[in-house]
Amino acid sequence: MSYGIVLEISGDYALFSRPEMKVERVSYDVITPSAARGILEAIYWKPQIRWVIDCIHVLNPIRFTNVRRNEIDTKIPIKGRSGVGAAMISGKGDLGIAVDEHRQQRASLLLRDVRYLIEAHFEILDRRLDKDSAQVSENDAARKHLDMFNRRARSGQVFHHPYLGCREFPARFRLIENGGTKPKPHESLSGERDLGFMLHDIEFEQDLDTKRVNSTTPHFFRVKMKDGVIDVPPLQLART
Repeated sequence: MSYGIVLEISGDYALFSRPEMKVERVSYDVITPSAARGILEAIYWKPQIRWVIDCIHVLNPIRFTNVRRNEIDTKIPIKGRSGVGAAMISGKGDLGIAVDEHRQQRASLLLRDVRYLIEAHFEILDRRLDKDSAQVSENDAARKHLDMFNRRARSGQVFHHPYLGCREFPARFRLIENGGTKPKPHESLSGERDLGFMLHDIEFEQDLDTKRVNSTTPHFFRVKMKDGVIDVPPLQLART
């Protein structure tokens, strides 16, 4: 059983980094399904459900701009004597980074004036995780989650503010309710375009005993955009 939603998102800038570009950040032409899923989870996330992106409508023309940003060339280690793990065990440690010593300027190729329409649905993963599973049916449980998402999206409530690839690029969102008019893509997006391969999502393998992530598997798909619309294929997981 799945229940669908339609959400319009927009922002002044966006950066959906291509993994093959290494140091210099270069954005994909459009939002990735994993980034779209992250926006939905920022509004409403529960361990009982999984968001699935069905379709992405690109509403504004695809425009790029170049910027240079200050970044750092290191990160706080997790393992080792000076890492986060040791500090959590001992209750003390120096986890700071001297920004002046590690600052670097890097170029980024960003998207600007972006606006998308996301069509998605959620699937019930395990009703045993739901406290009320004994009292309600699967349809009632799914309807409860849908109502909670709609209420939060309608009033602008979030767990953390959604962003467009990077946290410095916040996303605005608007719920398109049943019977609402969906905005149409810009006329310059008419026709069919091949946007190449894009990251679909990342599959995590987790150790159930230690709760640690053992491995990550990226999944890619070939993006075909027709009249501004991208149909996202189902994610084929190696493990179920």
